[in-house]
Amino acid sequence: MERPSKKQLKKGGDVAKCEEKTSSCQEGEEGEGNKFKQLFGFRTSDLTSWNRFVHLMSRPTDPASLACLRFFFGLLMVFDVLEERGLGSADFLWGNEEQCRFPLFSFLSPLPLQWMVMLYFVMWLGAIGIMLGIEYRVSCAMFLLPYWYFILLEKTRWNNHSYLFGIIAFLLLVTDGHHFWSLDGFFDKDVRNADVPLWNYTLFRTQIFLVYFLAGVKKLDIDWVSGYSMALASHWVFEPFKFVMTEEQVDYVVVHLGGLTIDLFVGFLLFFDKTRLMGMLISGSFHLMNSQLFSIGMFPWAMLGTIPLFCYPNWPRPLFRLVPRAMRILTPDDDSDDRQPSPHCLYPKESVKPECKNTSDTEDSVSSQITPPTRPSLRHHATTLFSVLFILWQLFLPFSHSITKGHNSWTEGVYGYSWDMMIHSRDTQHVRITFVDKDTGRQGYLNPHMWTNTWRWASHPDMMKQYAKCIAENLRKHDVNNVELYFDVWISLNKRFQQRIVDPRVDMLTADWNLFKATPWVMPLLADLTDWRGKLVEIENHYLNSTTLYDIVFVADFPGLHLENYVHEDIGNASIMVLQGQVVVELIPEEGSDASPENLTVSQDHEMQIPGGRFHNVYTVSDGPSCYMYLYLNTTELTFMESFQEFELSVNGNADGEVPAKWAKDPRLDQFKELLKAKQNQDDGEIPSFGDRLTVYMQRRYNQYVRGARLVKGALMTIFQGHSFQAYLEGLNSNFTKPEKGRK
Repeated sequence: MERPSKKQLKKGGDVAKCEEKTSSCQEGEEGEGNKFKQLFGFRTSDLTSWNRFVHLMSRPTDPASLACLRFFFGLLMVFDVLEERGLGSADFLWGNEEQCRFPLFSFLSPLPLQWMVMLYFVMWLGAIGIMLGIEYRVSCAMFLLPYWYFILLEKTRWNNHSYLFGIIAFLLLVTDGHHFWSLDGFFDKDVRNADVPLWNYTLFRTQIFLVYFLAGVKKLDIDWVSGYSMALASHWVFEPFKFVMTEEQVDYVVVHLGGLTIDLFVGFLLFFDKTRLMGMLISGSFHLMNSQLFSIGMFPWAMLGTIPLFCYPNWPRPLFRLVPRAMRILTPDDDSDDRQPSPHCLYPKESVKPECKNTSDTEDSVSSQITPPTRPSLRHHATTLFSVLFILWQLFLPFSHSITKGHNSWTEGVYGYSWDMMIHSRDTQHVRITFVDKDTGRQGYLNPHMWTNTWRWASHPDMMKQYAKCIAENLRKHDVNNVELYFDVWISLNKRFQQRIVDPRVDMLTADWNLFKATPWVMPLLADLTDWRGKLVEIENHYLNSTTLYDIVFVADFPGLHLENYVHEDIGNASIMVLQGQVVVELIPEEGSDASPENLTVSQDHEMQIPGGRFHNVYTVSDGPSCYMYLYLNTTELTFMESFQEFELSVNGNADGEVPAKWAKDPRLDQFKELLKAKQNQDDGEIPSFGDRLTVYMQRRYNQYVRGARLVKGALMTIFQGHSFQAYLEGLNSNFTKPEKGRK
């Protein structure tokens, strides 16, 4: 199908008017009260055959709403590249050659640092191009390709909203987001204000609907419904609810049940005209709260920007008409009657009838003979088929864990695109990596953070295998060539007992792993102990209500395994109490002692003291799993706090007052004064003002952006002038410190 000429595009207004007329006639013929069409925007007859469905999906639609999404998304990604993607800290993310990486595909690896910075720069330019709608397809590709390269290169940085940004960028690439309010339209009249096919909106609306709905489906998980996934009630955004509810009730009713209800139903509220305003208010409030609760970058703002997609596509035009004419240099043409036909759409045959043509002059008479497409071409069939397959793919992928079993551990679903947002909270208590040099028999322990700065690998078997291989490669660089590696990782899932996630007796370098098979060395979640969570909370509250200096750790272990632990000498009071099963506690003699280990059996509901400054092992000897708890009391800190309270009374709470002779020579005097001053400032309400906090926030962002610009400058100098990038970084880092991870 040939693209309509410029002359033909002048007939866009007449075509649109005629289209409306034809549509009205057709509705009249079918009878008023077609409730299905009123609800869904199309007739049931549109689905009776493939050709009718193609016509429906290719129906001409106003491009205004899609263009606003394009502009807003591009603007957010300009900041996202600098912040969450990491341009401002690219040297810290990609500068260490020994840093272990966790790519989705093993053949992916980072480029030299200066080229990684240049990829960020290309991605940033692409985001600007998307925002402005200039060289639109090229700009989308410039953003999309580096973006997915970075995502696939490092699984530890995957999350649902990063995946969503990649999907939106892809959908922008294949749709016509530049047909309104774009520089492409300013320079090319063929593009300006041209119709877009309905499938452009269908893909975006369906994708955003699925983000909400599937997140709700995932929240039907028993842990979320039971209220054990999150504890957020202490945050200030929930203060209004605390007038009528306790914090525990806020966590359960507002956070868990409220979050489940919103995700399941807000997409439906946004879809229908009569409930759309309610849906917009609920989803808008929800995302604004999330922006304050979590450090998740541009995600809440991006979701806010997608809400208007569910409105009528021409909603921006009345708003732009409100802009004074003297200020309209940056606003688009707001006349919907000037919409032009597009070869990407299909038009009713009635729209080109003689009575719908303007034949007032010869030029118009000639142009009226050039009609928009009315019969589907291969392109229309292909785009419709693509739309259907894309939606089916998005429905399948969040539940693909039945195939990609190698990614599963205690939870099903691949991290990052399962929409299981915030459902599973993990508390990593202990990670130990043991290496054995098979040539010498020497055994030792490695710092788990030696070649990575995240714990995320410890929850996923595929990443454990990758980390083990990376460790072995790095050890070979230090002349340790033949090793075995054993991981002992203890994690609590959603406030359960701390327990092992992998078998500590398995050599990770030789352990079997297959993407399509369940991983045999992943230890099962002790689901039978799930009902203990309520009692664990009661036990914790009992001790913590008396003093905050207690530290409690609840542990569950499998028969035949043992936990090796060490109690610091400052912990003057440590004990172990068995809640279920039976254990044997082996006390290891102090280093240099000739004494033999001492073994003591502890049965259910019994406890024993653990000496400080010594190692001990806890063996599970019962037939089933054992459950026990460690109760630590830091007597050193307890003594300090008791002395501080006595000092506070002696100086009448005044840190600058006269110090009694009893405290004048106390080595802790300076600490007492500092703590008392901090307490006075807190009591006096001396907290930073909003202006001060905003200034600090803006200064951090400014430093990050400037640092990103200087990294790009250094990369360009290295590539084109042959300068040393490492030398440039040394000079740069003398003026900047590592950017903070937080965004608040």
